[in-house]
Amino acid sequence: MEGLHNAPGILKIIVSFCIPGALAIGIGIAFAFVKRIALLTTLLYVCNAIVCFIIFQMMPDFVRAGGPLVGVLMFIFILLITYMIERFLTLKRSMGKKPNAEFISNFMGHLSERNYAGAISECDAQTGSMANILKGGLQKLVKGTGESAVVSQNPAEIKRRFEEGVARETPLLERNLIILTTIASIATMIGLLGTTIGMIRAFQAMAHAGAPDAIQLAKGVSEALFNTAGGLANAILGIIANNFFVNSVDKFTYEISEVVYDTTDVLEKTGQKW
Repeated sequence: MEGLHNAPGILKIIVSFCIPGALAIGIGIAFAFVKRIALLTTLLYVCNAIVCFIIFQMMPDFVRAGGPLVGVLMFIFILLITYMIERFLTLKRSMGKKPNAEFISNFMGHLSERNYAGAISECDAQTGSMANILKGGLQKLVKGTGESAVVSQNPAEIKRRFEEGVARETPLLERNLIILTTIASIATMIGLLGTTIGMIRAFQAMAHAGAPDAIQLAKGVSEALFNTAGGLANAILGIIANNFFVNSVDKFTYEISEVVYDTTDVLEKTGQKW
């Protein structure tokens, strides 16, 4: 391990910044586009643990004085960056290709003209959660093709169909948000634990008869402060990220609820009489 600590500066930079960054970005992208979540999660945790262990061994002495919990805080930080990337890419893809206002305008225009095929085609071109909900509802409600296509279900059934679509898509939008909250909470507790351990060592150094052990006192205070800083940094970033993504999801789900309400209203008015 001493060889890692004495490694060349360029190697320390690569291992300390480039490799963790590549790991977080690569697995974050994979989380957003690949469905094998269990395998990716295992890979993330194993690779993250190995990388953090190597980084900790290469850190300067004053950083390593913070104790093994500094390595744990590094582990948490990489997890945080990974899930932030995953949430950003997933939500961006869920928004669809066009701005929502443009898509809704085009979709409602087709719907008002009873051009259900055109509305479904608009959803195919848009993709995303809103388009999936609207397309799925129309495909189950509309019978016939072309000008003979009609909405064959009653108002209660129309609402139920769209509510089913919303219930399927909402968990995808909210996935992993709880992890960001958990990381922020755990980081604070780990930082506090490191602070407590460091202060215990500092007071033990002061408890010697005669002059206090200055070296051990400094190590204890250093450990306490490094863990405090690491825990707070992770917690602050986690809270900011969680609030940002929660606000984005709430705003988007509100837009979905609005367009679903407008769609059911139009379908009830233009559909066949029950």
